[in-house]
Amino acid sequence: MATAGQEQEVISGCQQQDPVSATEECLGPMRLTQEPIQVLLVFAKEDGQSDAFWWACDRAGFRCNIARTPESAVECFLDKHHEIVVIDGRHSRYFEPEAVCRMIRATKPSENTVILAVVPQKLPEQEEPSVLPLLCAGFSRRFVENSSVAACYNELLQIEHGEVRCQFKLRACNSVFTALEHCQEAVEITSEDHILQYVNPAFERMTGYHRGEVIGKELTELPKSDKNRADLLDTINTCIKKGKEWQGCYYARKKSGDSIQQQVKIVPVFGQGGKIRHFVALKRPHFDNNNQVHKFNKEERCSGEHSQSECHSLRHRDRRKDSIDARSVSSRGSDGPSLQNRRHSSVARIHSMTIEAPITKVINIINAAQENSPVTVAEALDRVLEILRTTELYSPQLASKEDDPHTNDLVGGLMNDGMRRLSGNEYVFSKNMSQSQLAIPVTLNDVPPSIAEMLNDEECWDFNILELEAATHKRPLTYLGLKIFTSFGVCDFLNCSEATLRSWLQLIEASYHSSNSYHNSTHAADVLHATAYFLRRERVKSSLDQLDEVAALIAATVHDVDHPGRTNSFLCNAGSELAILYNDTAVLESHHAALAFQLTNRDSKSNIFKNIDRNQYRTLRQSVIDMVLATEMTRHFEHVSKFVNSINKPMAAIEETSTCSGNSESESQTNFRNSAENRLLIKRMLIKCADVANPCRPLELCIEWAGRISEEYFAQTDEEKRLGLPVVMPVFDRNTCSVPKSQISFMDYFITDMFDALDAFAGLPILMEHLSENYKYWKTLDEGRCKSLRPPPPS
Repeated sequence: MATAGQEQEVISGCQQQDPVSATEECLGPMRLTQEPIQVLLVFAKEDGQSDAFWWACDRAGFRCNIARTPESAVECFLDKHHEIVVIDGRHSRYFEPEAVCRMIRATKPSENTVILAVVPQKLPEQEEPSVLPLLCAGFSRRFVENSSVAACYNELLQIEHGEVRCQFKLRACNSVFTALEHCQEAVEITSEDHILQYVNPAFERMTGYHRGEVIGKELTELPKSDKNRADLLDTINTCIKKGKEWQGCYYARKKSGDSIQQQVKIVPVFGQGGKIRHFVALKRPHFDNNNQVHKFNKEERCSGEHSQSECHSLRHRDRRKDSIDARSVSSRGSDGPSLQNRRHSSVARIHSMTIEAPITKVINIINAAQENSPVTVAEALDRVLEILRTTELYSPQLASKEDDPHTNDLVGGLMNDGMRRLSGNEYVFSKNMSQSQLAIPVTLNDVPPSIAEMLNDEECWDFNILELEAATHKRPLTYLGLKIFTSFGVCDFLNCSEATLRSWLQLIEASYHSSNSYHNSTHAADVLHATAYFLRRERVKSSLDQLDEVAALIAATVHDVDHPGRTNSFLCNAGSELAILYNDTAVLESHHAALAFQLTNRDSKSNIFKNIDRNQYRTLRQSVIDMVLATEMTRHFEHVSKFVNSINKPMAAIEETSTCSGNSESESQTNFRNSAENRLLIKRMLIKCADVANPCRPLELCIEWAGRISEEYFAQTDEEKRLGLPVVMPVFDRNTCSVPKSQISFMDYFITDMFDALDAFAGLPILMEHLSENYKYWKTLDEGRCKSLRPPPPS
């Protein structure tokens, strides 16, 4: 054994070594050879504990060093780069174990090292000490003093099979990412929710984006090219969500605004339990046979002056040309990728279709055969695929759409992640629902007939926003916004084109988080609908001018943009960047207002304010900001009280005087309402009521919204507990919460008085009727001791 002050190295054979931990680890297709694990023991003096770890290392086949001082420990570590460091923390008179740990952690090699603290046994009457100080110092775990060789051996084996193996694989990943950094193909890695995690330099060169501009953003936030088929993104999403690879051609939009056609392969990456954790996309430019210019989509090439027969002929001429070129360049290796490109193009044509039909198996078999076939056979199979695409044999058997359009979104009781069946007819809403892509119309004339028919009813209070959500694949804000903004003449007022308005609506909607169960673009569309409804009420309409109306519609559209699904209190308690930026004051509302103008001014194509007068813009901007900030609930009672005392009561007095004089609408009433200060109070009241109008919607919509907001609060409570933060709303514990009781409290304290006040001003009988019926519904559930959204099924 080593004596005091000495440092020895023991290299022994693998005695009783687990065969799994011997010499090879596997990282996918990559085989990695692992050297014997290096262990550093930092003990000031030799005793039974240091001996036990020494012999445990010998038994496990690990290489072991001993250091007696902090300085020699760091020096030895820098020389050997040990996987495991054991520091004696029982005797602080020799050295401070936390200080030694920090010294080692300060070195670069320590990022992949497991550091173990040996702590003394506690006396029976002592309270169990917290491990937090050790973790804060940089220790990975602790080991309670035990001089048994078997105990030390077991501890080392657990570390090897746990943290060490994980760190070993992580170290190996450095070489993989080095390869990606030098890869010529653009590589894009996203999370399961399509949030960008990594892009390589080739991606930066191809798109013009720097990685810092895209990492952390959802794919939906990046500009899309309008050259793709309307259903292509939806098809890709459907394919990869099932765990299948997708391969084909896709148009992407570069930072410069130009479209680039790419050959794309998207591969799902499965994690523990078989769940998809990431998506890896490989991309390269889609070159023609001269490797200089991008190919046009064949369907686009055949548009315009060509007739259908000419198109058919042209496609076959192109195919023959591809075939000849493929043969002529095949001997030149990488100089002639046209055959491979042609086959990728074939795959693109297959996957650009909705592939949920019986013929799908035939297409997949043909595609698989085509990959390894001679050029002549591949050409014939390519023609077969073209025929299959254009005949009645390809009849997708889509899922039935005749059910209630928002059945799958109905919320029932308490919820876990994903969709699971509950009692009765209740379903749980999935907060991870992917945001499908749908072609956005250039003008209202291009809106699909089914959606246009829905939008015909948007002036009615009972308009079903959830049906629009389903029909637009969770993009209702753009469609509803086009309709409402057009009906209010917003484009004429702002002197902007409908295309600019459409681009702006797309940009704003993409900046909402589709993963939020409540604060998403559907909520924004719902608030926009309510705001427009209020603006059409006769007394509101006569109180506001067009600038007020435009400001109200814009404010409703952007009022929750980029909402993270957490409350202001949560962000402040967590010390988030937004809370720090806005000094813990109206954090989210300030962010929504600021971001809305940042996004709008970022690109001329979507800047709806670019053509209006500067003074008019300042007035409009101030009005929008004021309305968005008014949605902050801490000033709720202040806003309602001001409206009642400054609008309702004086109006009632004026009306009484007018009645006595025989006038139904006096000039004094109009002048009173039209004062700048009172118009401000009216606009605040409109957006506040629109923001929380869910209890005044028809019962089914009210139930759905109640489930969505409850889930968002449940998720926040879960995260607060997980992070050790103060629980802001303890009542929203998914295991104990009574949803009916929470709805009753919300109506009693916030909703009833506020809508009574707005009803007295604007006249909203339908809303008040729904509010009364919905309140009775929740009361009935609560009196029956039901905690979920719906009563239990009859036994």
